Amino acid sequence: MIFALLFLWILFGVLSGGTFVSPRNISNLFRQMTIISFLAIGMVLIIVTGNIDLSVGSATGFIATVVAYFQVYIFHQMIAPFFTMLFPAIPLAVLGVLSTVFALVISLITGSLIGLWNGVIVAYLKVPAFIVTLGGLLIFRGLMIAVTGGKSISPLEKSLGDIYNGYLPKEIGLVLAFFVICFIAFAILRQRNKRKKYGLDAGPLVSDIAKICFFSGLVAAYVLFINSYYGVQVPVLVMAIVAFLFAYLSGNTRLGRYAYAIGGNMEAARLSGINIKTNIMKVFILMGALIGVAGVVLAARVGTGAPGGGETYELYAIAACVIGGTSLMGGEGTILGALIGSLVMASLDNGMVLLNIPSFAQYVIKGLVLVFAVWVDVATRKTRE
Repeated sequence: MIFALLFLWILFGVLSGGTFVSPRNISNLFRQMTIISFLAIGMVLIIVTGNIDLSVGSATGFIATVVAYFQVYIFHQMIAPFFTMLFPAIPLAVLGVLSTVFALVISLITGSLIGLWNGVIVAYLKVPAFIVTLGGLLIFRGLMIAVTGGKSISPLEKSLGDIYNGYLPKEIGLVLAFFVICFIAFAILRQRNKRKKYGLDAGPLVSDIAKICFFSGLVAAYVLFINSYYGVQVPVLVMAIVAFLFAYLSGNTRLGRYAYAIGGNMEAARLSGINIKTNIMKVFILMGALIGVAGVVLAARVGTGAPGGGETYELYAIAACVIGGTSLMGGEGTILGALIGSLVMASLDNGMVLLNIPSFAQYVIKGLVLVFAVWVDVATRKTRE
């Protein structure tokens, strides 16, 4: 998939006369992929357990409208007067930041409750996830219209908009890159020492050094390239942190291992003592929390609470997972693969818009790419069997 991504970048770079690979466009490309990436990261675990979540797009749009409604109608009319009474000299900018912090907390709670709703019905009431989340798609779309009254809610705070439009100072980006490179070296060498400690073959040291150089080079090249524009984008930094946390969760915690076991063979997982209902519910709650993050970023992106927000996001998130190697049969998939799949989808969108390809052709091409990815998944499974 990485080679396919490189092929797309070279193709679009040549056809656009270099515009596609300019620092400005690459910066926008990574920013554009963030919302789908948040959903795809959570969707990996959902699909790995053998389920699906079709409500994530509507739920993301619903949370974006909740955030907008809170900032415009609740905070400034009910909460801000309380703060000004306690602290008469409080600046308006600080009130704006407080409003954004409250909105973040509300979105995470709302998203988690949505995940809990889906998880309880799927895991404990035994209703198929496809039906539950298809119903959720309609429910949250309806609630979105109810909250907005069919109209956009604005204006939102600048501090909220900075979550999507902001940049880190270039110096801080370089410092972060240094620490990330140190962490990469530490993680690879620690893994090598652990294998030695347990008497396993650690492989040649040169191979590990080559890995450190490769991944460190990618990080350094990205930061230096993006710094030639305005610097590291805030939503990309948030996406990287979330991806790291979920990659750790999926590969190093009991919940992650159980999720793969449930999707690989549910009956074997049950016989081995895994509480299937509880773990599936937890995975849906995590998905809900990520919907909350995506909802905030969506509100920050459009600067308003729009009644049509998040439409078809569920399809893009599922497509990103499948393109990134997550098996729709369950049991297989990685967070890194979902990120690469999101980047492929965003590259297709961005490149075709740059080339002024008609919108009908864009849908056809993206659909063909998705069908091809699923065919590869099915063919690979048959070959293994």
